[in-house]
Amino acid sequence: MTLADIERYDERSGATVGDRAVVLGGSMAGLCSARVLDDAFEEVVVLERDAFPDEPTIRDGAPQTSQPHAMLEAGRVTLEDFFPGFGEDIRAAGGLELDMADDFTWYDQGGVVTSTDAAMPALYASRPLFEHVVRERMRDRETVQLRGECRFFDYRYDPDAGRVTGVQFRNESGEEATLEADLVVDATGRTSRTPDWLEQQGYPAPETSEVEVDVTYSTVRIERPLDAEGGVLVAPEPDRPRGAAMMPVEDGRWEIVFQGIHGERAPADRETFLQWAETFPVEAIARQLRERDWVSDVQRYPFPASVRRHYEELARFPDGLVVTGDAVASFNPIYGQGMSVAALDALVLHHELEDGQTGLGPRFFEQVSDVVDEPWQLAVGNDFIFEATTGPKPTGTDLFNRYVARLLQRAHDDGALTEAFFRVFRLERSATSLLRPSVVWRVFRPRFGTGATADRSEDRVQFGRDAPESPAD
Repeated sequence: MTLADIERYDERSGATVGDRAVVLGGSMAGLCSARVLDDAFEEVVVLERDAFPDEPTIRDGAPQTSQPHAMLEAGRVTLEDFFPGFGEDIRAAGGLELDMADDFTWYDQGGVVTSTDAAMPALYASRPLFEHVVRERMRDRETVQLRGECRFFDYRYDPDAGRVTGVQFRNESGEEATLEADLVVDATGRTSRTPDWLEQQGYPAPETSEVEVDVTYSTVRIERPLDAEGGVLVAPEPDRPRGAAMMPVEDGRWEIVFQGIHGERAPADRETFLQWAETFPVEAIARQLRERDWVSDVQRYPFPASVRRHYEELARFPDGLVVTGDAVASFNPIYGQGMSVAALDALVLHHELEDGQTGLGPRFFEQVSDVVDEPWQLAVGNDFIFEATTGPKPTGTDLFNRYVARLLQRAHDDGALTEAFFRVFRLERSATSLLRPSVVWRVFRPRFGTGATADRSEDRVQFGRDAPESPAD
């Protein structure tokens, strides 16, 4: 299920279904859940183990926020629906709105994909800024409480009713406290305790799919001239298990991230970072690292595996509880899907609450499974281009990967194929849209005397007034 397949948010739909909802976790998944719960409950309380910052800063309990994060179109549109003016707030805080096709050099399958006539707007900012804007919008809602430095440790549960009735946690003072709730939403991420808790209460725990990619990410921030708004993405390939991205963000910065896959360890120091930069086929990354001031040290983050918990397959599940976000599925971060999937999860919750609380968990999981299917197939499927990737492989993965590789090669000089691929990557359309006859024809049609050129140039993207002219064809 993608943006094209799901009904848009409408705050006028539905009615109040309960007195209090509690959300565990104050990241994007938790905040988006709180937004839609605020339409259906008299009071919403968000409990977060970290202090809620007043500025866009990295939270101690979420070190991955130091790495670049993408806002895909499905997420951007949904957040704009949840919070009208969201994009304006991001831009006012220094973020950028650029065209993904025109303003980025996207290097994949041995060359740079060409531009397209279709508009491909996208927001670019740091993960802390995206969270900050959403958090401030939630602070403005009178019926929502954001409580930081609160550590959840157990659910309250009525075994006779088969229902979660609240949570137990350590409050801001370190004292044990209880909150009764009509609904609890677990948005605590990959470390969610819910599977273990279910088994302790006699429920089945969800089966888990785990696909090992053994990725390490390393990020630095460098100065960016105000007139330089472009970016770069270099996709890893089997003969080069390294990838890179240079993303423009607020405060006149570029975030540059390198990833190493299956034994390639991303750099941990400046010298090695510069050495890696010289190995990529787009020269702009190494040049900007050499010429610009660095405003951060190298920050490295490991990601061993994509994990999906199949709550949709459970025969029994307690009332009064829902699990969302990374606690259901977390993907290889290279694809930038996390925040956008979290927003779509919340949109599903919004629609399911229209039918009340009875059987909410199973209904929600069934629909969220459809949401997760798409990014899971894209992320995990592509991870299997590497022979060392292990885990359950989606049916048809190898054949589809070969097809997409050819599509991207043809997209080096076919803007219609660039658009088709980006619509899927941005979670606007299903991957099955790439199999439409008009797309298949462009992928396989015979052509003569054409071919893309792979060189270390910026291609069409300029990185400030000092950027050199692109080499002549």
